[in-house]
Amino acid sequence: MNNVESHISIQYFQHAYAEFILGSYNNALCLCDFRYRNMRSAVDSRVQQSLNANFVEQTSDVIEMTKVQLNDYFVGKRQNFDIPLVTAGSDFQKTVWRALQAIDYGTTLSYKQLATAINNPDAVRAVGTANGANALAIVIPCHRVVASDGTLGGYAGGLALKKRLLSLEQKAQQYNTTLNKE
Repeated sequence: MNNVESHISIQYFQHAYAEFILGSYNNALCLCDFRYRNMRSAVDSRVQQSLNANFVEQTSDVIEMTKVQLNDYFVGKRQNFDIPLVTAGSDFQKTVWRALQAIDYGTTLSYKQLATAINNPDAVRAVGTANGANALAIVIPCHRVVASDGTLGGYAGGLALKKRLLSLEQKAQQYNTTLNKE
């Protein structure tokens, strides 16, 4: 008998920044996404099919840890997440999502720079599509990717939220830099 769970625990998490759907599978976070995003059903279906499990509305230790770490992030106390993750996507998507995790807090990369970072500089559109398919928003920081001309591009949580997240990170980073100089 194997120890893998046959379900994905999910909970909705209302925060002042956004309302999230959080999901855990086999003691790892598999979903941290915007509850009302356009592609909600497609993302949910992909996650469930990839993990061969259905959603059950209940909490878990991983979901509770995620809530704490998200709250810390939103008040500028956390720059990195240390939650175990499981991603549900193609090999290419997973490569993009790993590259997203390497983008430093408070900084941005263009889609072109991200494509170059994964050694596939001609895959700018595919990188954008993979970025948009990220089911672990904030934790895998897809909001740190912008268009080559510096405009925000798209974001599943909406452009106003993307702008707010980038501003939050830049302000927190400036504050921490100031503290470290004193």
